[in-house]
Amino acid sequence: MARVPQTFFDALAVRTWCGLALEALGRAREEIDAINVYPVADGDTGTNLYLTVESAVGAVEAVFAGHRAGSGSGGEPTLAEAARAMAHGALIGARGNSGTILAQLLRGMAQVLAAGEEGTARADAGGLRRALRHAADSARRAVAHPVEGTVLTVASAAADAAHGTGGDCGAVARAAYDGARAALAATPGQLAVLERAGVVDAGGRGLVAVLGALVETFTGETPRAVAGAGAVPHARGGTAAGNGHRAVPEDPGASDPREGGGVPSGTAAQRTEPADGPGRGGAAGAAGDPRGDTAGVGAGARACAAGTAPSGGPGGSVVCTDPPAAPDGGGPAFEVIYLLEAEDAAVARLRARLDALGDSLVVVGGDGLWNVHVHVDDAGAAVEAGVEAGRPYRIRITHFGAGDVHTTGAGRPPRERAQRAVVAVVTGEGLAGLCTEAGATTVLARPGEPPASGELVEAVRRAHAREVVLLPNDAELRHTAAAAAEQARAEGVRVALIPTRSPVQGIAALAVHEPERRFDEDVVAMTSAAGATRYAEITVAERQSWTSAGICQAGDVLGLIDGDVAVIGSDVGATAETVVDRMLAAGGEMVTLVLGDEAPDGIAGYLEDRVRRRHLAVDTVVYRGGRQGALLLIGVE
Repeated sequence: MARVPQTFFDALAVRTWCGLALEALGRAREEIDAINVYPVADGDTGTNLYLTVESAVGAVEAVFAGHRAGSGSGGEPTLAEAARAMAHGALIGARGNSGTILAQLLRGMAQVLAAGEEGTARADAGGLRRALRHAADSARRAVAHPVEGTVLTVASAAADAAHGTGGDCGAVARAAYDGARAALAATPGQLAVLERAGVVDAGGRGLVAVLGALVETFTGETPRAVAGAGAVPHARGGTAAGNGHRAVPEDPGASDPREGGGVPSGTAAQRTEPADGPGRGGAAGAAGDPRGDTAGVGAGARACAAGTAPSGGPGGSVVCTDPPAAPDGGGPAFEVIYLLEAEDAAVARLRARLDALGDSLVVVGGDGLWNVHVHVDDAGAAVEAGVEAGRPYRIRITHFGAGDVHTTGAGRPPRERAQRAVVAVVTGEGLAGLCTEAGATTVLARPGEPPASGELVEAVRRAHAREVVLLPNDAELRHTAAAAAEQARAEGVRVALIPTRSPVQGIAALAVHEPERRFDEDVVAMTSAAGATRYAEITVAERQSWTSAGICQAGDVLGLIDGDVAVIGSDVGATAETVVDRMLAAGGEMVTLVLGDEAPDGIAGYLEDRVRRRHLAVDTVVYRGGRQGALLLIGVE
């Protein structure tokens, strides 16, 4: 069905494009995964691109929602605000090599679209042409060793085609799409591995889908599909895809599978490591140096790489969900990805160091926040390099080896599924460690940046169980978690969603979890424990606002009980004391305190003493949550 076209590139066009791109990648995801063969045939490029755009969509929707709430009359963000939100969302949610490059393409476009005055409402066809050109050039600069026949080639072709086109934004978008389709069909002639497999480049195929969404945004019409994108002529003969054109490689070494640029990433045998490394999670050590222990981070990564880190190790150090397989000899053994807070000069040094350690190096971002992707044999050294450059977090280490979805021949048999697992969303490394110790697979969410449904689905897959209990631990994640549960069920996993609204409810549910029980009985017991736990948090107001307890000013200490502001104060200790007393007035046997990194020294001891003196039959347990957003989380059960 035709959609109402956007005449100019404004904030609404950004929003529409992101939504349509997500739909297009959703439709093409399985096809793109299936043609992912270069150089690691792990079948996840479509999924990675989908998750990257899903994160961009979430960021754009958030900025629109913020303007509606702020104006009270349906106000909209400026083009600059929407474009920057798109770029930031893609950056923090980028997955794999292709997703990382796509994030830089979107960032490059955003830099041009947001280059005018802050209040600029729209960009014309000339602005779109410049945005496509800058996007292609900036993505190519982000890759240490660009290779032709990849998504970089497709992006450059799209920009070239758009450059020589007149007319409106619709005409420019269609020219870019047509140029990208032609370049995609030619990729097998530029990379021998694609020609041998009889496929086009998977990352380039994803970009064509994204550009098709751009055409639909400005014309209201869905462009013709990339017919037979997975079938191209090759040495043994076959059917043609697109126009069947084969380009002559520009670089004799372009088919080297160890080079970067459009190199798909892996998901097999995934491992994650919190940025602060071993020793930072659990009940001890979560409130130390926010940079963490440099040696500990590298050691944790090496333990993960060597297969010696225990699954769900103490303090949430390194989560190794599977022992590593032997590399197949086709390149480095590990993919390392992390977000990095660092200055430009430090990132320049990091690029040089990582380039010496491995290949497929892509570093995208700017303004103090970067997304780093590299393939290496020494995962610990890659993480240590990030720690020396700044503060890495959301660290993901993936082993490339036998057993991925396209590998044939000798290799270890598929790992047997566990009968039951728990997946929990947490904010803060300490909470992640605590839940991991309790046997849960964790999704570490940065405060203010909730995970997308695709991340929750990926965690369910990582848990590798027939039955999964999902704990969102946040009221705002209800719909996201429900969507993830539905998708996991479609993949054959039995999923029960317990609507936990706070991490303290999740802790209570995990405390009564017994995998030996029947699934229904276990879910009922966990749901009852979570429901019997009242929750509260102590935080600081960022701005003046109306609340259920009155008007608060920026800097006031807020005590929220069951999601509503109940106390407004000026002192953290006094506010927390009032909140605990109010919660215990209705009864309770145990108080759980989860301390954030910025909680005042001595607050736990003060509250423990207060409970001991005034509520004799009530026990208190204290955990360190890490960077969890709130100063203090409180649970009463």
